[in-house]
Amino acid sequence: MVSPFRRKSKDEKPEIEDDLEIDEVVEAEVDEEEIIEEEKMDFDLEAALLESAKRVTHTCMDIRRGENVLIVCDPTTGEIGQALHRAATERSDRVLLIVMPKSRHHGEEPPSPVANLMRQQQIVIAPTRYSLTHTRAIRSAVKEGARVATMPGMTPEMFVEGGMTADFNQIKKNLSELSSTLRRKRLIHVKDSNGTDIEFEVSWRDWKLDDNGICNRPRMITNLPAGKAFVLPREGSMNGTIFIDGTWESTLLEEPLELTVENGIVIDIKGDSTAAQIRQQFGEAASRLRSKDREMVWTVAEFGFGMNPNARMTGHVLEDEKQLGTCYFSIGDNSSLGGSAAVGIHIPGVISKPSVWLDDTKILDDGVFIA
Repeated sequence: MVSPFRRKSKDEKPEIEDDLEIDEVVEAEVDEEEIIEEEKMDFDLEAALLESAKRVTHTCMDIRRGENVLIVCDPTTGEIGQALHRAATERSDRVLLIVMPKSRHHGEEPPSPVANLMRQQQIVIAPTRYSLTHTRAIRSAVKEGARVATMPGMTPEMFVEGGMTADFNQIKKNLSELSSTLRRKRLIHVKDSNGTDIEFEVSWRDWKLDDNGICNRPRMITNLPAGKAFVLPREGSMNGTIFIDGTWESTLLEEPLELTVENGIVIDIKGDSTAAQIRQQFGEAASRLRSKDREMVWTVAEFGFGMNPNARMTGHVLEDEKQLGTCYFSIGDNSSLGGSAAVGIHIPGVISKPSVWLDDTKILDDGVFIA
């Protein structure tokens, strides 16, 4: 009978060593496959970023030879900035890429050297974590003749998917056709199933219909991805309740935020912990103003609705507010739209399935565009 504890000869290797060697070979092969797959993904993303960057520089901005181009990014958007720089240099040899420190909130002014550079350009493209759209720096650049595209909150994934893949020429056509629907309409009424019920006045001539992604002439400005119609609510005219149930800034909401509005000013905000964070954020912005102006940070600064069929609700407000079938309200600075609240903060919140009337004409029905 063979002993269960048979002694191994000197020439025999322990079976466990054979197993270890096999495992090492398998692991090495798996690691190599993972590295190859990661490299392929990196290459695919790099190629997709460049393709999308070309859509921005060649189609949206229509960069021409010899134009001065400034690309402003921050540490969170470096990959996008580099792709835009590569694409822009195919059109012009006067392209500058600058990385500025990340801002603290939307509407905060960029550093003075960046603002000064903006005024010297014919084209400014700004993919940054927080929006520069409603800043004096951008307004000054536009006044000096620049055409500007801002991309607040842009991520590499957003840059190559969703709203950025839309046909911006078609969006331009749809927005142009919308002007006849808006003509001579003064009163806007918004309702939804959560309890939103708010009315306000606008001047129909103030509607902005050029957020279409095509920014090819001096003094034009657009967000990318583009696709919305928006307007300045007549100051002091808004009263009612707004339930923001989609996104606030760059947060997908689990519970709606309830905003009570009197005479165009948010006087109360309720919700989960997000509401407390908002009160703190706007309180900090108010503390930087003169005491008589502090209430103005709560101005309902902007109203608009999305017109981009490729845009998705992802938690990135830049894209969320463009989604076809949604509408949004922004709180804070309205000076870029001709208002009097120059308060240095501007944050939008999106309603996912609103019904919207212009006078007696219904243009949105529970999130379905019917105009």
